[in-house]
Amino acid sequence: MIDFNVVLNQLEDFRHDSFESLFRAVFAQAEWAEFNPSVIAISCLFSPAYRNMLDLARVAREVFPRAFVLGGGFLPTNMYKQIFSDSPHFDALCFAEGEKPLLRFVRAEDKRMFLEEDGSWITRAKACAAAQPRDTSFRRDKGIKAHEFPFDFIEDLDEIPFLDYRLTDPKGYMLNPTMAAYPAIRKTSQSFHVMTSRGCVFKCAFCAQDTVHGRQMRYHSVPRLREDFRRLQDEFGVETVIVEDDHFMGDPQRAYEILGVFIEYGMTAFFPNSLALYALKRPMLERLKQVGVDQLVLAVESGSGEVLHQIMRKPLKLPVISRVTKDCREIGIYTDCNIVMGLPGETKAHIEESRKFLRTTYANWFRINIATPIVGSETLEICLANDYIKGDYNECDYKRGIVQTPDFTAEYIQQMAYVFNLELNFIYNSDFRLGDYKTALMGFENAIKARSDHLFGHYYAARAYERLGQSEKAELHDAAARKAAKNPFWQKYKELTEFDLCIAAT
Repeated sequence: MIDFNVVLNQLEDFRHDSFESLFRAVFAQAEWAEFNPSVIAISCLFSPAYRNMLDLARVAREVFPRAFVLGGGFLPTNMYKQIFSDSPHFDALCFAEGEKPLLRFVRAEDKRMFLEEDGSWITRAKACAAAQPRDTSFRRDKGIKAHEFPFDFIEDLDEIPFLDYRLTDPKGYMLNPTMAAYPAIRKTSQSFHVMTSRGCVFKCAFCAQDTVHGRQMRYHSVPRLREDFRRLQDEFGVETVIVEDDHFMGDPQRAYEILGVFIEYGMTAFFPNSLALYALKRPMLERLKQVGVDQLVLAVESGSGEVLHQIMRKPLKLPVISRVTKDCREIGIYTDCNIVMGLPGETKAHIEESRKFLRTTYANWFRINIATPIVGSETLEICLANDYIKGDYNECDYKRGIVQTPDFTAEYIQQMAYVFNLELNFIYNSDFRLGDYKTALMGFENAIKARSDHLFGHYYAARAYERLGQSEKAELHDAAARKAAKNPFWQKYKELTEFDLCIAAT
């Protein structure tokens, strides 16, 4: 097994001309050339990896011409027609979850005939005959696909064996550079990704996990997880479990029991996909703190009730946001809130409403994302039907606006996203306002690591050090702020409060 995320994380620098060049270099290594596989199965999740998936299939076909080349995961499930149109190299694509279909394929004697006959495998011929319109097949009102490819789920996840992580590089698998973006997380290199459940009952318009995992929740049992976590601890020395569930809080009592297992084993956890806020009652938050969870990602998404309920179709009420962020602050859990703006149907009035509400919350940090029409989501369906896409949605990364509606331009959303960032994280930073300057500095200095000439980062870091009585550090950041203020980039934000103070310092 090759995990190219691990390969990339282990590189000190990227010296290849392209990812295709990297793929060739890896396949040229003796262990793979000598292995000479008869089946190559490529798993691909998110849209930004689309072109890489096609390149990987082309290289695999050239290097191992006699092998079956299969694709599976989120993109093949939702983009099979486009994949077959863009690439001649795939023999078949797996629809939705692949454990059972792949097992049947491995056992089949006549594998080519099997691919044409099995309902979970999409061949070029079957894709041409399918009733699927481009990327818009999911009928969310009924929860079914509009064509003949069925879901073939494992209902009891305990049937899945413990994964043989030694097929990949366990030490490399523990490299998680994205965790460095979360300053309050307990620093540890011994972390492993797991999923304890599949599915999500919610119908958020911007999400498409249901196209692969369905609406119904399915779980690993707590006794099974207890066994798995012990093995991860004993065999790999795992200290932190990175829980990748889409809806870990689907059964709050089960979630509470799992946290108890972490406490028993002396392990901690991180939840990058966020936890449903409605389930984060005070006892649950206190339990998380017992586990050693020092930072939570909160999927707040918007500070407008109408956007949450009517546009995102997210069952979250604004008072719940205020309660959870307040409780977390009192308990000592750093809160990192995800915000999304620029969905079709959202207006400038909604954005201003969200802007005002979010200033009143006392979360520690906000990550402002630009709405990305994910393949398979209702949002993409709306955008395609109304010609709202201004760019290639396969290359979106939540930082670049490509949705443009009668209510706003893509440029406006991109500009406002950065304004939100500057206001919520610097000008109205809650830690700074409450006098917790050490915590505020964690966010300011993390921003400076990402952008060394961050005017607002340096300016507010200087003010924080000033209040902490550390004048030398304050002067260093003031000098950096004066230097950064000469960059024309920051002139765009001169209307924001405090900007003139930064300029005056020059």
